[in-house]
Amino acid sequence: MTKKKKQKFEVHENETITDCLDRMKAEGYTPVRRMEEPVFHEVTVNGKKEVEPCGSKIVFEGILIS
Repeated sequence: MTKKKKQKFEVHENETITDCLDRMKAEGYTPVRRMEEPVFHEVTVNGKKEVEPCGSKIVFEGILIS
C-alpha cells in the first residue's frame, strides 16, 4: 500500500505542537501548511441558543518526503 502524497495531522488534546511535528516526521511527512480552526459550542441564554467560541484546533498539512 502506498502512502498519500498529502495528509492532514491534527494536534491532539494532550499533545504539543512539537509532538505532532515529530509524529509527522516519523510517518515520513514534512509540514507545508498550518491551519487554525475555531471550535464552538452552543449555550442557552435566556431561552435562546447562542454559539460561543470555546477554543481552537490546530491542523498541519504535510507532504510525503521523497
